[in-house]
Amino acid sequence: MISVEEHKARVRDVVGTRPVLRRALADCTGLVLAEDITAGVSLPPFDNSAMDGYAVRAVDVADAREGSPVELPVAADIPAGRTDVPALEPGTAHRIMTGAPMPDGADSVVMVERTDGGVERVAISSAVSEGLHVRRAGEDVTPGTVVLRAGTVLGPAHLGLAAAVGVDRLPVFEPPRVLVVSTGTELVHPPAPLRHGQIYESNSVMLVAGLRDLGCHVETVRSVADDVAHFRAAVEPKLAEVDLVVTSGGVSAGAYEVVKDSLTDAGVTFGKVAMQPGGPQGCGRWHGVPVVTLPGNPVSVLVSFEVFVRPALRAALGYPDVERPRVRARLTESMTPPKGKRQYRRGYYTPGAEGAGNGVVAPKGGPGSHLLASFAQANCLIVLDEETTEVPEGSLVDVLLL
Repeated sequence: MISVEEHKARVRDVVGTRPVLRRALADCTGLVLAEDITAGVSLPPFDNSAMDGYAVRAVDVADAREGSPVELPVAADIPAGRTDVPALEPGTAHRIMTGAPMPDGADSVVMVERTDGGVERVAISSAVSEGLHVRRAGEDVTPGTVVLRAGTVLGPAHLGLAAAVGVDRLPVFEPPRVLVVSTGTELVHPPAPLRHGQIYESNSVMLVAGLRDLGCHVETVRSVADDVAHFRAAVEPKLAEVDLVVTSGGVSAGAYEVVKDSLTDAGVTFGKVAMQPGGPQGCGRWHGVPVVTLPGNPVSVLVSFEVFVRPALRAALGYPDVERPRVRARLTESMTPPKGKRQYRRGYYTPGAEGAGNGVVAPKGGPGSHLLASFAQANCLIVLDEETTEVPEGSLVDVLLL
């Protein structure tokens, strides 16, 4: 058997890194920025009004009070978008809209609610301080500022900021096209009725969900029968269209291990990893395409995806945080993992009221790799190391938050 770390390194090496492409902003949501983005303009690019109201000199309305307004002539209208803004003469006001450029000579804005809303003359019933309701050029961003850092997972605010500083395309790590292949003659697609000895296929559903959550483009070949010729005929024609193949089932030591039988002499290496569940694993290249092969039991598939596939893909896609968050928590009951294997048990983590280190974790279900219902009730994986055989109730353990 090889260690979990050794197989993680193998999978990461096989998956490799993804190319960087420049995509339109609308196509970048959820992707990872590959390079720093520097602003070429100020934000705001000019002094502008933060309110609908009147641009004035503060000194001209210093005596304005409720019941004793100051009246000024309105010399110009400045809507948002006006580019030929006239200067403000002393003793006058310009009616101005939110976002419109401040005229030279004005130093503040009186909000329209503090006036009578006049068009030719305006009665102002409130004094203002110099600079009130004025957004200054460069107040948010100045030219040359790094506004987005490489490694940022791009969301609405990041894309809005890119657009605001004049960027229309961003360099991002291109998500791979992944082919998911589930194998097993016993597999049936819902809602077809089950015959004795058959089960519903669920592995591809889980893998597709996990891969799409990473932004991957996914195609599936479901329920491939345990026949080498059938497997190759179903998968080989699609290799030219994908960047990665992820299989489930057919990798153990029994008869009819179709993935192992098909790929052993084709560039994929198989073996056992010192872990439970998910011991049988494999990875390599088939016709130059990276291949990661996972076991067939549903819990083994999900654990293997979390331990090997997800971190490798996150690294390839430029994520700064490759692994799931890890915390320490106290067990609510004792556990007896097998010696020599790292055990991943489903659990439910409850944070403590006093901060980190005060949470508790309760195991969900037994260690069996077929017990999928308990995984659906879990929000974490309890990680027990290879040398541990007895973990008393109340012990601190490592927990991967899902």
